[in-house]
Amino acid sequence: MKLSPLNKLWFRFWMRLGNVGIFETVATRVACWSAPPFYGRVFLASLGAGGFVSPSATVWHQELETDRGVYIDDRVLVYQDEGGGPVRLEKGVQIFRDCIIQTGLGGSVSIAPRTTVQPRCQFSAYMSPIHIGEDVQIAPNCAFYSYDHSFRPRELIKKQPLQSKGGIVVEDDVWLGIGSIILDGVRIGRGAVIGAGSVVTRNIEEGAIAVGAPARVVKMRADLA
Repeated sequence: MKLSPLNKLWFRFWMRLGNVGIFETVATRVACWSAPPFYGRVFLASLGAGGFVSPSATVWHQELETDRGVYIDDRVLVYQDEGGGPVRLEKGVQIFRDCIIQTGLGGSVSIAPRTTVQPRCQFSAYMSPIHIGEDVQIAPNCAFYSYDHSFRPRELIKKQPLQSKGGIVVEDDVWLGIGSIILDGVRIGRGAVIGAGSVVTRNIEEGAIAVGAPARVVKMRADLA
């Protein structure tokens, strides 16, 4: 988006107020009045010390930490359930509309610099952490679950305790295709590509291309050279 000098002064003034106490919500709303929605609003994140949190986002979390350049779009929900650990969004992370990030029962979420999360993704961290590396591209409708239910017979599943294999790690420079599901106990290696609609139930090695449900490695990126 190309800004006139007057536009720049307007946005910078209100975004700076957007990080000061009681003026936060009001100032952010004023800054948004003449800014476009969606991708066109990302530049606002660079103007405030704590990045940009949309006035229509819901943050019900006492341990949300954001660095400069973090962008949290419209209708994003950040929620802390009982026993939930921190959510850490590092420099330049972008979370687009209708995503849900929730922590509970010892779970936590950390997303490293410059990672982009497209709309309608869900991070559900219970029992164990979810860690997303740097420069990861996450397409719409992806889901991450760092836990599972016990499912012994003759007992309601919803009443059985949660269990975990140790959480989820997605290393740097990974691309996750639309609708990918990443389950507990999985590590996806640096530079891997996960095809659209895949369900990742086991580790994926560095530089691999994996597709399917369950996801299986079909080739290596190095073979494409």
